[in-house]
Amino acid sequence: MTDSATPAAQNESPAAKAASAAAAPAAQSAPAAKTKPPAPEEQPFGQFVPQLLLPALAKEIQAYGGASAELSFEQGPMPVVGSSCSMLKGTFPGGRRFWLCFTAEDIGSAKTIALAEAGAEASLLESFLIDEKKMTLALLVSRVVSRLNGQKWLGAN
Repeated sequence: MTDSATPAAQNESPAAKAASAAAAPAAQSAPAAKTKPPAPEEQPFGQFVPQLLLPALAKEIQAYGGASAELSFEQGPMPVVGSSCSMLKGTFPGGRRFWLCFTAEDIGSAKTIALAEAGAEASLLESFLIDEKKMTLALLVSRVVSRLNGQKWLGAN
């Protein structure tokens, strides 16, 4: 049995053989393609919320110039309905509270938001970000802040 590449290799000029030999090591030593760092949203849910979402939300709330909210991440009963969920809970000085509830431990899961004035309990659970295809940190922060500002809870409202 003969190798069909062998006669062709024998007919190559010395310059072609040298160029071919030089190209082989260069291809092997070429730098690996740069990999993009993972997006913040690709972090596990249990890390994303306390390490990224809470600080980003606190910073954005403070940017409005009003009182800063005490924010926490916890597992507990969803306001109004009582089913267990993971939630971001916020309390403003004076007793106003809000809850951003995730139905599963995934930022892309169905979300609800509840609000309560000082001295009152939440009485309405609102769907939150139901039409979004891709959930990002910036989107979550901007929409929560927008909802709180709509209640006139932020800044000089």
